[in-house]
Amino acid sequence: MKTLKLYDDNSYIKDFYATVLSCKEFGENYAVLLDKTAFFPEGGGQGSDTGTLGNASVLDVQIKDDEIYHITDSCLPVGDTVCGVIDWERRFDFMQQHSGEHIISGIAHKLYGCENVGFHLGEAIVTLDFDKPLKADELKKLEALSNEAVFKNLEFYTYYPDDETLKNLSYRSKKELEGDIRIVEIEDTDICACCAPHVKNSGEIGIIKFMSSESLRGGVRIEIKCGTRAFNDYCEKFDNTLKISNKLCVKQNETAEAVDRLLCQMNELKFELTGYKKQIIASKVANFENSAEITACFEENFDMKELQVFADMLYKTYGGIRAVFSKKNDGFSFVFCSDEEKLQALFARFKSEFSVKGGGRGNMLQGTVEAQKEALEKFF
Repeated sequence: MKTLKLYDDNSYIKDFYATVLSCKEFGENYAVLLDKTAFFPEGGGQGSDTGTLGNASVLDVQIKDDEIYHITDSCLPVGDTVCGVIDWERRFDFMQQHSGEHIISGIAHKLYGCENVGFHLGEAIVTLDFDKPLKADELKKLEALSNEAVFKNLEFYTYYPDDETLKNLSYRSKKELEGDIRIVEIEDTDICACCAPHVKNSGEIGIIKFMSSESLRGGVRIEIKCGTRAFNDYCEKFDNTLKISNKLCVKQNETAEAVDRLLCQMNELKFELTGYKKQIIASKVANFENSAEITACFEENFDMKELQVFADMLYKTYGGIRAVFSKKNDGFSFVFCSDEEKLQALFARFKSEFSVKGGGRGNMLQGTVEAQKEALEKFF
């Protein structure tokens, strides 16, 4: 039996009454069929509504052959009339995101000839894929025009056109459709085939923000946030920027320049520190007691570059096999220097006794090892 889709005519129905036509086991849950529903099933690139049917929680909603099945956590008696309650906060959030996507896609189609070839509306992330690449300035313009459309409070119309009207209607669609086709039209902005609930007026979207973009299969993927999601994101970033501005003693709109200055100062200090460390390493090499063909040195707080410099200087000054280590997590970073043949033979034995990650070519090998200092000293 075809389920009557209450959400088709009115996206704002938050609760309704319906008759249970069937209730079957569905894994650990139940699949409930009603004569009518306001629950939107998964489709059109977005997840389903959730909520309750009587005392049962609606975990998922799926559609098959025009029958809409509600996946619930408990059984409902066949023939009973139950009250369905939509998780309205989730529903409206999804309406904001999906409606925002229609505005973006409609304008991108008119402005740049883009076709929307992919759409995903998740709990935290919304992405839309266009078949053409867009430059940074084009994306900026698209975002600005999309928000202009929001501020104009444009009306959304949803309807099922008859065959003759549909034949003469120019509308967007990501795939070939069969059966009754539902059209979502935004005045002067977009006409698209879509089955999902949308806002009545674009002003309810609030704001559209592009979060990121990346090249994808010759086109572009854009991540967006609309409405409450965009507001929450702004609040989080505002709080973070405020903390940064307070720490740097600058105005919020000057934090980027202040961070740039701080990074420049850090780079200057790192350069100066590197010079001092090289002097320390040269001093260690000059005072090194070259009493053995193979030696292992343990240093504190040496990064990989410093280990490379130290091991290389030891090898070039004294020859033999020179290994240097610096503590890292549960083990050590290391660099070995010697002639290639000796080095490979030693490294093979080293890997057979310890958990080692790394390698290299020529007269230098590097990596990390999980071991205690005493065990490494005993090995060497």
